[in-house]
Amino acid sequence: MAPELKDRSLKALSLILSYPTRELQQAMPEIAAVLSADTRLTAVARRGLRQLTDSLAQDDIYDLEERYVMLFDRSRTLSLNLFEHVHGESRDRGGAMVSLLETYRDGGFEPVTSELPDHLPVLLEFLAALPFLEAQDTLADAAHILQALAERLNRRESVYAAAFAALLHLSGARVNKDALAELLAEPDVDPDDLEALDEVWEESEVLFGPDPNAGCPATRDMLARMDIPAPKHAAE
Repeated sequence: MAPELKDRSLKALSLILSYPTRELQQAMPEIAAVLSADTRLTAVARRGLRQLTDSLAQDDIYDLEERYVMLFDRSRTLSLNLFEHVHGESRDRGGAMVSLLETYRDGGFEPVTSELPDHLPVLLEFLAALPFLEAQDTLADAAHILQALAERLNRRESVYAAAFAALLHLSGARVNKDALAELLAEPDVDPDDLEALDEVWEESEVLFGPDPNAGCPATRDMLARMDIPAPKHAAE
């Protein structure tokens, strides 16, 4: 369940940062059109987003899935769970998660996903239902995280960097340099170095909330709330 959509660009960015599916891939032209028409974004930002949406629309779905997992699931420094970058696995993370979930419910939003409440696509779906200035305040609070993710993705020459650059632009915030430096000081393990990645993830385990491996976001519901018809699967 979600409140009425107010900002189609934030919903579009939520969708393109979600786990790739054939359904989402087929809807990418409509999603791209929403972002291309947003004059709040610079021409440079819109060109970067076009490259990303073209890739998501045209590349082989299995390559897209593998790329997504290697970037955002295997690499801790690119985690889309925002509190990972703020609290790590400390007890504070659990309290922040509960508070965020209460904020969602107070706003009439019940995430339809197995992801944790601080998962960026989930947060963006919620923010898309708020007046933009309210959503912008939240984005501004996370500006240093968005900048760190953008820089790490740029180092990997990933088209996903465009999504974070766009979010940073929409935040209207000046990034706190000290907070950014602290984030970037964390070793950025190569996602192809599976042994090193396993060592990082074995240090601790997230015990709050649903199993993050239980499935991907419910893209059919998300597309419907964006007024984009979800394509039917061939088997239907």
